[in-house]
Amino acid sequence: MTSEVDPRGPNGRDGSKDPSGSRGQDGLNDGGDAAGVVESLVTAPAAGAEPVLHDRVDVVAGGVAGDRYCTGDDDGSGGHFALDACAVTLVAGEALDAVREATGIDVSDGRHRRNVAVRGFGEGMDALLDATVAVGGARLRPTRRRPPCAHVEEVAGEEGLASALRGRGGLCCTVVEPGTVAVGDEVRIVDPDPRTAGAAIADRLRVADSVGRIGDEGAGTDGDE
Repeated sequence: MTSEVDPRGPNGRDGSKDPSGSRGQDGLNDGGDAAGVVESLVTAPAAGAEPVLHDRVDVVAGGVAGDRYCTGDDDGSGGHFALDACAVTLVAGEALDAVREATGIDVSDGRHRRNVAVRGFGEGMDALLDATVAVGGARLRPTRRRPPCAHVEEVAGEEGLASALRGRGGLCCTVVEPGTVAVGDEVRIVDPDPRTAGAAIADRLRVADSVGRIGDEGAGTDGDE
C-alpha cells in the first residue's frame, strides 16, 4: 500500500482539524441535517495495482483523477465504469469496522479498493442511495450497491475478505458535479431519494393531521371539568 498523505494532516495543515467537525454522536450537524465525514481517499492506477491513500483527490466527470475507474482522457469523461454508473465508489467506515471486528482483517489501508470511505451513515449507507450527496466539493449520486468480488480478496491477500464484505461492499456513484474532496470534508445529502422524501413528507402530514384532530377534540372539552 502506497500513501500520498500529507504528514501535516488533512488539507495540508497541522492535523488539528477534527474530522467529525461539529457533528454530534447521532451524525447530525449543527443545522440538524444528517451529515457524515470523509475518512479516507483511495485510488489504484490500474487493475490489481497497489492502492494509494491521498489527503485530497479531484473528482472529474469520469471518476477520481488518477484512478483505474477513470480513463485519464483529457476531458475526464470516463469509460466502462462511468457508463456502468460506477465512476466513484464509496464504502462505510462502519462497514470496515465490522469486517475487522468479525474477522480481524483490517483493510483501512485502502485494500478494500473503494475510492471514498465515509463515516456517519451506517454500514449500508441506505440513506445515500439515489440521493444527491455533497462529498467535499463534489456532488455524487449513489445508484446501486457495489458487491465485493473474489478479485478484491485476491489482490488484498486476505482470505475471507470477500465474504466479510458481503452486504458491506459500498455504493456505486455517478458524478453529478466535479470537485475536490479532502479527508475530513463533510458528507451531506443535498437532495434525498425522491421516493424516500415523498414517504417522509407523507409521514409528517399524517402526524400533523393526527395532532390537529387531538387538538380539536381537546378544545371541545374545555371547561367541562
